[in-house]
Amino acid sequence: MKKLPIGIQTFRDIINEGYAYVDKTAIAHHLISAGRYYFLSRPRRFGKSLFLDTLKDIFEGRKELFKGLYIYDKWDWEVKYPVLRISLGSGVIKNREKLNRRLNSTLEDAEKSIGINCQSSDPEECFKELIQKASEKYSQKVVILIDEYDKPILDNITNREVALEMREAMKDFYGVIKDNDAYIRFVFITGVSKFSKMNLFSGLNNLEDITLHPDYGNICGYTHNDLLTIFKKHLQGADMQKVKQWYNGYNYFGDKVYNPFDILLFISNKFEFSNYWWETGNPSFLIDMLKTRNYYIPELENFVASKEILNTFDVDHIELVALLWQTGYLTITGKTSTPFGVKYTLNTPNKEVQTSLNNLFINYLTKQVSEKLKFQERLYNMLAKPDLDGFKDALFSLFASIPYSNFTNNKLPEYEGYYASVVYAYLASIGLDIIPEDITNFGRMDLTAKLEDKAFIFEFKLTEKATGNALQQIKERRYWEKYQGDAENIYLIGIQFSSEKRNIIGYEWEEI
Repeated sequence: MKKLPIGIQTFRDIINEGYAYVDKTAIAHHLISAGRYYFLSRPRRFGKSLFLDTLKDIFEGRKELFKGLYIYDKWDWEVKYPVLRISLGSGVIKNREKLNRRLNSTLEDAEKSIGINCQSSDPEECFKELIQKASEKYSQKVVILIDEYDKPILDNITNREVALEMREAMKDFYGVIKDNDAYIRFVFITGVSKFSKMNLFSGLNNLEDITLHPDYGNICGYTHNDLLTIFKKHLQGADMQKVKQWYNGYNYFGDKVYNPFDILLFISNKFEFSNYWWETGNPSFLIDMLKTRNYYIPELENFVASKEILNTFDVDHIELVALLWQTGYLTITGKTSTPFGVKYTLNTPNKEVQTSLNNLFINYLTKQVSEKLKFQERLYNMLAKPDLDGFKDALFSLFASIPYSNFTNNKLPEYEGYYASVVYAYLASIGLDIIPEDITNFGRMDLTAKLEDKAFIFEFKLTEKATGNALQQIKERRYWEKYQGDAENIYLIGIQFSSEKRNIIGYEWEEI
C-alpha cells in the first residue's frame, strides 16, 4: 500500500518516495499541446501546486519520473526548456515593501534554478532579465509557472486601499509577460480567485481561462473513480456513500471531484468524518462582507448567477456569491442557456461545507457560539422523532437566548429575513437537505427541509398578532404536492414572528 501524500506538493518526491499518485499527465499533455497561455482558478488545497510542479518536470525533461504514466511515450524528452517557477503562497503580505521582498525572494530562487543572475533589484526588471537571458542561455523559449498569483491581493481584500496598491503592483509585474512573448513557450497562472482580466492582466489577451473548460474539469482534485482504484486498499471498510455525501460534489464540468486534502486526512484519521478542509482556512472575510451589506442567508443556496457575476470580481467590486464560489464554499450544480447568456445554479458542494458554512452563519447571526451545539442537537432530535411541538419549544428557547444587540444591530432589510436566516442556518448546519425558496406550480414556499423519509415545509410570517395565515398559505397553495411519492411523511409548519417580542408568537403544524 503506497504512502499518503499529505502536504506533498513536489512531484519528484511523490514518485521517488512511493506516495500514491493520481495520474494527471494526460490532462497536462493535452494542455501543453493545445495552447500556450493559461489561467486556472481552484480553491485552496486542491492540488494546484502539485500540478504546476508536474508541468515543471515535464518541460525540464525528467523522463525517469514519468515511467508508467500517460505522458511517458507521448512527449519528446530530448527537448528541455528553462522553467521559471514563481510562487507567492507563503507568508502574509501587508504592504508594498513586503511584496517587493517576496517577489525578489522568489525570483532569487528562479535565478538559482536556471543559473542566471539579475543585474536589477527591481522585481519587474529582474523578471524581464530572467526571461530573456534564460532563453538566450538555453537556446529555447521559456516556460513560466505562477502559483498563488492572487495571494498578495487576497491577503488585503478587506482593506481596499492596500488591496488596490497590491493589484497595481502585480499588474505591472505580470505585464512583463505580455512584453516578452517572443521568448515564451508556455505560461500557466493559477490561484484561488478570478480577478478581472481587464484590471490585472491587461494586455494578456491570449490568456485562456480554463477554470470551467470541460476538458480540464478534472485537472485538480480526485474523482470517485480515483478513490475506487488508486485508493482502493486505503478505503477498504469505509462507507463510500457517506464519503461521497461528506466530501464529493465540486463541479467544474468534468467529473464531480473531491478536495484531495479531505480524502487524505479522512484515510489518515481512520475514517473519521470531520471538516478537514474547512479547518485549514480562515473565512473571516465572509463575516466582514456580511456586515457590510444586507445579505439574506437562504438566498445563498440555489443561487442563480450569470457568467458575468461569477467573473465580476475585483477590489472595486466584490460579489459575495462570486467569492464564495471561487473559494470553494459554493459550487455549480446547474447550467442553463438563455437568450441572454448562460446562467448557473450554485449550492454548497457537500455536507462538510454545508454544515461548516452554516455554523459560521449561526455565529454571525446569533452569537450563540457556546450554546449552538445544544440547540442543534435538540432541533435535530425533535425533527427525527418527529416531535413538532418540541421543535417549537426548541426554536422558542433558541430565539430567547439571542442577545438583544443582535436584533438592534442587525442589518437585514426586515426582521422576517433575519428570523428565516437563523432557522435556515440551524437546519442546514445539522446536515438536513435544505431547499430555500422552493418552487412549485403554485408559488414559492419559504423553506423545505428533508430528513430521511420526512419532508418539512415551512412558511414564515412577520406580524404582531397570531393569525394562522402562515399554515393557511401552505395549505391553500398545496405546496406539499411536490413531495408526494418522494417523502413518506410530509409536515406543514407555519411560524409567525413578532419584531416587538423578538420571538415566535404563532406556531401551527399539520401532517399530510
